[in-house]
Amino acid sequence: MQPLDFESKVFDKEYIQVADRREAIVRGGRNLFPRLPQAFEGIDQIGVIGWGPQGSAQAQNLRDSLAGAVRVVVGLRAGSGSMEDARKAGFTEENGTLGEMFEVMAASDMVLLLISDAAQTELAPRVFATLKPGTTLGLSHGFLLGHLQNTGGAFPDNIDVIAVCPKGMGRSVRALYEQGAEVNGAGINASFAVHQDVTGKAVDRALGWSVALGSPYTFQTTLSSEYISDIAGERSILLGAVHGIVESLYRRYRGEGVAPEEAFTRSTESITGPITRIISKQGIRAVYEQLTEQDRETFRTAYSAAYPVGCELVTEIHDEVRSGNEIRSVVLAGERVKRYPLGKIDGAEMWRIGEKVRATRVEEEIPLDPFTAGVYCGVMMAQIDVLMERGHPYSEIANESVIESVDSLNPYMRARGVAYMVDNCSVTARLGARKWAGRFDYLLTEQAYPAVDEGTVDASAFDAFLAHPIHDVLRTCGELRPAVDIYVE
Repeated sequence: MQPLDFESKVFDKEYIQVADRREAIVRGGRNLFPRLPQAFEGIDQIGVIGWGPQGSAQAQNLRDSLAGAVRVVVGLRAGSGSMEDARKAGFTEENGTLGEMFEVMAASDMVLLLISDAAQTELAPRVFATLKPGTTLGLSHGFLLGHLQNTGGAFPDNIDVIAVCPKGMGRSVRALYEQGAEVNGAGINASFAVHQDVTGKAVDRALGWSVALGSPYTFQTTLSSEYISDIAGERSILLGAVHGIVESLYRRYRGEGVAPEEAFTRSTESITGPITRIISKQGIRAVYEQLTEQDRETFRTAYSAAYPVGCELVTEIHDEVRSGNEIRSVVLAGERVKRYPLGKIDGAEMWRIGEKVRATRVEEEIPLDPFTAGVYCGVMMAQIDVLMERGHPYSEIANESVIESVDSLNPYMRARGVAYMVDNCSVTARLGARKWAGRFDYLLTEQAYPAVDEGTVDASAFDAFLAHPIHDVLRTCGELRPAVDIYVE
């Protein structure tokens, strides 16, 4: 899955050394906005299709960055309830920047298809028939490619197919861009891929798109590698696993006689607070290094118990995504959820306790719990090792396993709750988190924790942790971190 090198006529390529590999990147920044007209040469109109979290954020960022050099038009289905929201953001029929989705596609030279995965699979034949020859089709997720591979379909052979995939949710894409108005280099990093290049301009258009979104650094990947790591990641440490981890830990602590508020603080608050902050700024190993020797022993035991569970489940998840099974399950759910809508998952005791804890939070009193840290880091490292074993680029592994967690998703979990985060992401992610969170919870509860209690944990799982190459990768990627931290109101 290693991506090929690329060449750009517009942007300067740099190489970074990540552990034992060299990867090419492009450094972004508002100082590059004057180059955007050259990157989008031949593009008079960019149609942004959809007004979900990514669609709304990307449309506004592109409009603001291009400043009229290229027209940015939002396309929505007729009668969409999002029309009014788009108008409030300045996209209107009167100024020619808002219209019916297929009319916008037909009139655009570059079409960013940012509707839901289910809608993409349903509408793909009509979308392909609408695009003009030579159009650049842009995706921010490779789900559609996986669906086409499942069904024997293909993208039209007369269009470019590219991807720019921000390493964070849409709210983060917009929030950090706005924060960066006075700070050059503020934004969410992104990966890019060129799947099909019939115009010879696909690389520069993809990089221009990423720079215009405000991405401080853009990494290369392939569309296939991106969707596999992304879908697997959201079912694992990004969403599904963290939900299963905190549920299992809360019940464990309650079973030990710990009060509800303390159990929530030691589990969820510890992960979304001190553990996240340390990993974000200093890396995973720093969590262990900041513990006392006694707490390090607790960490090692918890890590060694959780790591095998993580490896087993992430391997299964990766297999399910790579084989197409997970994508089929999402497509099948499209009709089912119309009859059985997805309910909320915040009804258990711990989530009600969580509301009280967040309301009275005192940051200095939230502990770096060594057992919680060991479990969380063990599962995170398991995902890293599975993606490494499967050949994903190091930068992609770091982004999908660590950086997106601690710099984008976990801050929202911190502010609103883990359950809130799961309930307010894409349908694909919501389905995956619901499907796999219980598996993480079950295996941790039934296998990992009993091994700890019985003293049968195989401590060799920890042996590779301190010298693992991911620490060097994260150190390099940390140097490419956005200039400001995200805020959550």
